[in-house]
Amino acid sequence: MIDMQMIVDSMRKNGKIYKKMLEIAPKELGIRNKIRIYKATDMNGYFWAIFSVSKKSKLLMKDVQTFEAIYAKLVIFSDHNYKYKVIFIDAPICSKAEEGFKDNGWKIKEKKCV
Repeated sequence: MIDMQMIVDSMRKNGKIYKKMLEIAPKELGIRNKIRIYKATDMNGYFWAIFSVSKKSKLLMKDVQTFEAIYAKLVIFSDHNYKYKVIFIDAPICSKAEEGFKDNGWKIKEKKCV
């Protein structure tokens, strides 16, 4: 599973530093998915929605719609929109799903499965 420290380290390599980062439990959003959700604020004051997913099976197009629904619940829960949406994936991803994420404004960070 990808934890907060791995996310912070990965983003720091890309020049992104956060002044505040909170983990939101899936139960708070009323979902049962095994996912880690983080709400972060960068140094410019922009909000980031960061999802961390670890699966054994391939991520498909239906998963894109699931994550969009979870993102919509996150927006309602936190009462504001997010400037950036990032998903850390520790699973193989279908090419159509990858395109679907990019079309919906997601930035994909993959940790290659062994």
